[in-house]
Amino acid sequence: MAMALRPIDNALPTTPERPKKQAKVAVSIQKQSDFGGNDENKVILPASADATVDYIPSENLQPIPDPDSKIQSFVEGLDSKDWIKVCESLNDARRFSLYHSALLVPLLEKVMVVLVKAMKNPRSALCKTSIMASSDIFNAFGDKLLDPTISNAFDQLLLQILLKASQDKRFVCEEADRALNSMVRSLTPLPLLQKLRTCVSHTNPRVRAKAAISISNCVSKMGLEEMKDYGLVTLVQMGADLLNDRLPEAREAARSVLISTYNVFVENEEQKQEAWQNFCQSNLSPIQVQSIVKITTPQ
Repeated sequence: MAMALRPIDNALPTTPERPKKQAKVAVSIQKQSDFGGNDENKVILPASADATVDYIPSENLQPIPDPDSKIQSFVEGLDSKDWIKVCESLNDARRFSLYHSALLVPLLEKVMVVLVKAMKNPRSALCKTSIMASSDIFNAFGDKLLDPTISNAFDQLLLQILLKASQDKRFVCEEADRALNSMVRSLTPLPLLQKLRTCVSHTNPRVRAKAAISISNCVSKMGLEEMKDYGLVTLVQMGADLLNDRLPEAREAARSVLISTYNVFVENEEQKQEAWQNFCQSNLSPIQVQSIVKITTPQ
């Protein structure tokens, strides 16, 4: 005789020894919060966390009332394992940069190391706050960030911002683009160009494209002597290589680099096109010369 089968729902009866599993609502809310939810200007954590993170525009940041006494707690906040406190400290780093920059100079390397670590964090709020802090630090310190004693920290920061500018999260990507623009505006073109040069060889095509755009913006600010100091041949060769890159943004940046170089090169030449063509033929392959002359020939 066939035995009646119990419904599966009743196979494991609920008893005090075997309670039902509760749905992980808090986890799903937390994950939504970590990645910005539907509001890209504020991250709201679960009520139990009792915290919000605001993205404060630079113009709305206020001076620190007693900066000398605040500096120690600021350093402790940077080292905190509580990401909310790290966000608060990064906003304080922005305030120090804008209003009390002299106090922050001895801490620049440490701050940049924390910025890099925060950008690698999966929490979008922490990542975006660190990128915003980078922009303010670029604006405040400029070429001081290229000092040999902290140069390696700057290299790591530059790479992370390029990586964030290359990702798919729009509000992080746009903030990273703004940081790159602040960097180009605030630093001297020649040493920055030397830093960016290695980035156009990155394996990620999006990173190469973002680096190429920053290079193009640097070159547009340079005169003939600066280009000669960097190396006219190196500059034109870099542009020629990027013309064959995978992404159209990189190729467009390459065209901009070559046109800027051409305009500066021929400025004092009587036979402009002939001088430029002779220069290219002396330093590039025939197929590269053909591409470059086509781009730089006035229509």
